[in-house]
Amino acid sequence: MTRPRLRVAAYVIRHRVVPGLLVFDHVGMPQAGTQVPAGGVRPDEDLVQAVLREVLEETGLHTASVIKQISVDTRPDPETMRPRKTTYFHLRAPAATPDAWTHVVRGEGGDTGLTFACRFLPLPLERPLADEQDAWLGHIDPRWTTTTGDQQ
Repeated sequence: MTRPRLRVAAYVIRHRVVPGLLVFDHVGMPQAGTQVPAGGVRPDEDLVQAVLREVLEETGLHTASVIKQISVDTRPDPETMRPRKTTYFHLRAPAATPDAWTHVVRGEGGDTGLTFACRFLPLPLERPLADEQDAWLGHIDPRWTTTTGDQQ
């Protein structure tokens, strides 16, 4: 049996009157769809390190903090059909984080050098995300998506 590719995905929530989810679109590649930061886990990298690295590489945001692990999704990659295991995390972004920005992807992955248009979408989402990445959003404790729950 083929071992699944290990991945992480980040639900980065910015807490304001209306909470927002950090998403991005590939500039010049509308077919890629709107996504959350996500990607592969490096050998000997723990999942928390991996999700923080992916957020930084894909969005440039270095002030996000991990709240908790949400879920693990095991299903085939939609392009290769090879098995993959994605661990979803809930992260918090500071309220002062800008509404939108562009970022040139850094790192070693296939997205390196691409430009991503990052922004916060109000929750609940009006449209689904690419690759069903929004499937686990409902598992975030509602206390953490309001300004009154913005405490630990």
